[in-house]
Amino acid sequence: MLWVWIIGLAIPLAVGGLAGRLTMGSMATYGALVQPPLAPPPWVFPVVWAVLYLLMGIASVLVWKADVPQEEKKRALTWYGAQLAANFVWPLLFFNAGLYGIALMWLVLLLALVTATIVAFRQINPTAAWLLVPYALWLLFATYLNAAIWLLNR
Repeated sequence: MLWVWIIGLAIPLAVGGLAGRLTMGSMATYGALVQPPLAPPPWVFPVVWAVLYLLMGIASVLVWKADVPQEEKKRALTWYGAQLAANFVWPLLFFNAGLYGIALMWLVLLLALVTATIVAFRQINPTAAWLLVPYALWLLFATYLNAAIWLLNR
């Protein structure tokens, strides 16, 4: 079932790649903002996100291939899809639109969706849930950065 792995990895990488392409021109604007302590240089973001998208893809495949009722998989993968959609929108709000306050609220929503995904994945495959923990931790860090940038650049 190689195709399951290919599709499972391709979906989050495609979502992230498209968001990255759509926000590529806004990195100069981001670099010109007053940055909070611990703000990484712009090149760190695509590297970290590539790893996180791969982990998401692996986790989703583990859930998809799990020997559990389809209804459980469907529920868990619906949470996964919702968080992936929210993930796609956040950089557009933050980088392209410069709506730092709205992006912060959206990031809190994204964190809630990722938490729900982790809970749903844990019930099916604990390894899949653990693979999403670095993502949740990065989102917590991103929340700090988003909030600080919003406050420092008003």
